[in-house]
Amino acid sequence: MKSIDGLSVGEERAAAVFRALGNPARIRIVMELARRKSCQTTDLVGVLPLAQSTVSQHLKVLKDAGVIRGAIDGDLCYCLEPGVMKWIVEFCSLVCDDSTCC
Repeated sequence: MKSIDGLSVGEERAAAVFRALGNPARIRIVMELARRKSCQTTDLVGVLPLAQSTVSQHLKVLKDAGVIRGAIDGDLCYCLEPGVMKWIVEFCSLVCDDSTCC
């Protein structure tokens, strides 16, 4: 992907988060984590028509983007990163408030 010079930290973060959320399977993972509060990879494999290795790769992308976090406590358990959804709403509000939207 071509890089763009001069992006703010917020713009860089938004690009990473939105890129990670740009896949239907990852949206389903985020929605499932929001519903359950936390779950293990095997829980997510049960709700997605994907192989465990594919689900694990999607989890890695979400984790690398800061959307989720995982802690090893016997089994790897994932949850949404606190505040990330709130940050997305705040970022989108900055982009499109009443004065900038048509």
